[in-house]
Amino acid sequence: MADPTPVFDDLRAESDELDRLVAELEPEQWALPTPAAGWTIAHQIAHLAWTDRSALTAVTDEEAFRELVEKALAAPGTFVDEGAEDGARLAPADLLGRWREGRAALGRALAAAPPGARFPWYGPPMSAASMATARLMETWAHGLDVADALGVTRPPTDRLRHIARLGHRTRDFAYTVHGLPAPADPFRLDLTGPGGDVWTYGPEDAPQRVTGTALDFCLLVTRRAHRADLALRAEGPDADRWLDLAQAFAGPPGAARPPKGAGA
Repeated sequence: MADPTPVFDDLRAESDELDRLVAELEPEQWALPTPAAGWTIAHQIAHLAWTDRSALTAVTDEEAFRELVEKALAAPGTFVDEGAEDGARLAPADLLGRWREGRAALGRALAAAPPGARFPWYGPPMSAASMATARLMETWAHGLDVADALGVTRPPTDRLRHIARLGHRTRDFAYTVHGLPAPADPFRLDLTGPGGDVWTYGPEDAPQRVTGTALDFCLLVTRRAHRADLALRAEGPDADRWLDLAQAFAGPPGAARPPKGAGA
């Protein structure tokens, strides 16, 4: 079994980087709109805090988490937004403190999880390493929204490796949430990382493949950019279809961001 420590460390580093971006904001800056319709910077951080707490519940109290799932099923269209809205009403210092406390508690719980343990989630059950990967993916994606609101560019790091791998592993899930059968054959990914090295996923001889940068692929599977604005190349009709469906996060199909210049 692979050592999960690297993804735990990278989750902490990704969270700390976003923390530094928002820690010194003025109160009025927390109300700046982000690319997610109706969500301010406060909503973005509140969502991360809410999801960290949900993950902590999944790891430490399965019965209580089952109740959260029931609430989600009762209001699938509003459950996530309601969690973000509740947190966004807090004073910025209180919201920041809640996020810090929750993510620290989750980090401790994941590190203490016994080898081989699996925890319930809104999608398939996950190991501690998979849970940390999912949290890293969301932290990075929502951090991009915050950075966009502030007019800041966050350079990509090798932490994207975890998100790229998750995007590849969730291929069949993306088809399922769209009510479509997943292709029978595996796909190949050849992605160029921020440092120039190539990250590969899937069999080398797979006829269906995707090539491009790891950053563009991660933007695609987190629905942070429209496919038309990304330099991703699909070889094969199934791979081409996947690039219209791919998402690395649990829940119903996520709406893609409009292409640049749309509506101009």
